[in-house]
Amino acid sequence: MSEHRICIMGGTGFVGRHLAARLNELQIPAKILTRRRDRQRAVLVLPLTQVVEINVYDYERLKKELTGYDTIINLVGILNESGHSGAGFHKAHVSLTRNVVDACISAGCKRLLHMSALNANGNHPSSFYLRTKGMAEDYVHTFARGIRATSFRPSVIFGDGDSFFNRFAGLLKLAPYYFPLACPDTRYAPVYVGDVVQQFIAALDDPSTYGKRIELCGPETYTLRQLVEYTADVLSLRRRIVGLPEFAAKLQASVLEYVPGKPFSLDNYHSMQKDNVCSNGFVAATSLKAVVPGYLLNRNTRNRYNLLRQEYGR
Repeated sequence: MSEHRICIMGGTGFVGRHLAARLNELQIPAKILTRRRDRQRAVLVLPLTQVVEINVYDYERLKKELTGYDTIINLVGILNESGHSGAGFHKAHVSLTRNVVDACISAGCKRLLHMSALNANGNHPSSFYLRTKGMAEDYVHTFARGIRATSFRPSVIFGDGDSFFNRFAGLLKLAPYYFPLACPDTRYAPVYVGDVVQQFIAALDDPSTYGKRIELCGPETYTLRQLVEYTADVLSLRRRIVGLPEFAAKLQASVLEYVPGKPFSLDNYHSMQKDNVCSNGFVAATSLKAVVPGYLLNRNTRNRYNLLRQEYGR
């Protein structure tokens, strides 16, 4: 692998932490730009990773930080916004991506790896998430003049620290027995974060990926009901998963939209109206059954340990 000077946007998130750790293992230095440096212990301890605090919407500062770097990796994304108008999605996905692309051009960066999403579509009629992800992806491939750009479109990503299996694990523990599930028949091809990271790294020096929009999926396809049932089985929780009809699913989303933390939102509901599987993309080798039990069960152990520490004042 040739030498690179890599700058990562969104490097403190789930995929970013795994990517930064893997780059360190490969002895590849990287710089991560973040809003709150003091909160990023997971990447601050990496010896070859520089963490810089910055307002990434400050174009001039962003351009300065990108100057001298040949490769920019943009992993920024949100699954829900604090409001309900779509403005939060537009800011995080579209406005930031435009800033990154324009700053890359001005700073002389030559390579851009961009995290998009499966089913991203700039003309999506109802999902702010998929629409703004699509708009950002289109901007990358239309306006990144002189930059060799590649977009990645993964299905749901799993691994230690994910927001999918960990989220459902938490919700299942709160359910007394019956667990009402919206869109139970939507299909997913979950892809392991380690495989996603490997695809990003492999693309650094691969000319065949230039200008491509690459789908990333795991080796198996499951319905959402099957994934939630599997999560309950791993945790030895006796729960009956009750699939909701469409009107009830939409009502559930409308209510949970206003619950702190937004465990489920109308935008999530709209995004789930289409299967999240690849049509003609990369299929990773790692099965979720080889990975998920390890971190879900370890998560339980860590939680019990933390409760004991609190109980005994340590």
